[in-house]
Amino acid sequence: MLTLADVIEALQGIRPQGTTPGITEAVVDSRHAIPGSLFVATVGERTDGHLYVADAFKNGAHLALVENEIDPIIPVVDLTKPLDRQYIFPQLPFALRVENTVHALQTIAAFWRSRFNVSVIGITGSVGKSTTKELVAEVLNQRFRTLKNQGNLNNEIGLPLTLLRLGPGYQCVVLEMGFYEPGDIDLLCRIARPQIGVITNIGTVHASRAKSQEAIASGKSELVKALPAGPDGIAILNKDDPLVVPMAQLTSARVFFYGLDPAADLWADQIESQGLNGIRFRVHYGDESFNLQAPMIGRHSIHTILRAISVALVEGLPWGEIITGLHHASSQLRLVVVQTRHGALLLDDTYNASPESMLAALNLLQELPGRKIAVLGGMNELGPYEFAGHQKVGFRANEVADQVITYMENGHMIHDAVISAGFPVNHITHVDSETELIKTLDAMLQKGDVVLVKGAHSLRMDNVVQALEMEE
Repeated sequence: MLTLADVIEALQGIRPQGTTPGITEAVVDSRHAIPGSLFVATVGERTDGHLYVADAFKNGAHLALVENEIDPIIPVVDLTKPLDRQYIFPQLPFALRVENTVHALQTIAAFWRSRFNVSVIGITGSVGKSTTKELVAEVLNQRFRTLKNQGNLNNEIGLPLTLLRLGPGYQCVVLEMGFYEPGDIDLLCRIARPQIGVITNIGTVHASRAKSQEAIASGKSELVKALPAGPDGIAILNKDDPLVVPMAQLTSARVFFYGLDPAADLWADQIESQGLNGIRFRVHYGDESFNLQAPMIGRHSIHTILRAISVALVEGLPWGEIITGLHHASSQLRLVVVQTRHGALLLDDTYNASPESMLAALNLLQELPGRKIAVLGGMNELGPYEFAGHQKVGFRANEVADQVITYMENGHMIHDAVISAGFPVNHITHVDSETELIKTLDAMLQKGDVVLVKGAHSLRMDNVVQALEMEE
């Protein structure tokens, strides 16, 4: 267990004498504080964690990292000045003042990670990071005790919080790594020190900040550049993505390709969707071939499955354990299938949206029986790809759907693309409010319909799903 002495050693390079209290976990939300936790007061766009230090202590936190002034009745140990080993700490709870709480959190996490001989797997890419993380962890858990970041704790705060959960017995750590601007993934790698790096793909999400897919690829490649040289370092790359393949030249790690290309180290063919029952496929590795089935929905899931198998193979798992892990997979994170009160099947894929994930979801809609209704909201952060991205989605919706409903401002671009592709105008509707969308679907849905609901997370289309879901 992480202790106060570890925190002081990480931040000041000296270890206090005697025993110091243990730290159960680190949190940045005072409402999540539990007895023995470390509360990290961060300054955000909407609020300042320094206002909630007392609340964190009321919820059981023993320590807090602060950089600004707090309630004067709370004891503060000033770590901006050197302590000596004989320093006598005040009675719990108390705060530790540092120059920057986020930097201090990262320093503590890097120190704590260095105390453990674990295999760290970093995963990044434009689409599929979270699902890949979950499936990789599921498969590795067949043999190794595996830690993973919860939810989307994949940034400069969430990843360190995950590493501070490390403890004796863990053998693998699977970390999703988010990218917003150059240097982000390099920072995460310096904290986590991954030996294995997985690149899913390069899409257009975050292009509003990165400006181009090539810039996104450069940012994602920071992961493979940070890996140790082979054989200890292994870069697992998507052979089917032309922006990922060149990353093989940017790393000194061993390169392991996966994909649908027979030239890859691990590849698949004979992919067959079984609708909501998952997919069947044949996988090839060296001289071995296996016919497998996995409970993940849609043909596009094959790349996620190949990534998980790739990690398992380089970590030394036998095929029996890999197959068991795939069969037990509960990794269909983003897309949830619910039944509406009308008897329609609703595909809730409202977590987020990019052109790549939109097209994959529409492909899944095409595979399922029934009248197909596509409810599509706009996409954010596409930068120079905004018009082309929405247009591509509209053209595909024209090919797949029987009815199309577009939603909110950016949805107009999808609407116009669907119409320009020759879609019957009496089968497409645009709505600009949540209430109107619910009302439109309520009147339209029939038993046997299959409905895809997808759009940017900021549109909160999950509210629409909840409104239509069958009551238990």
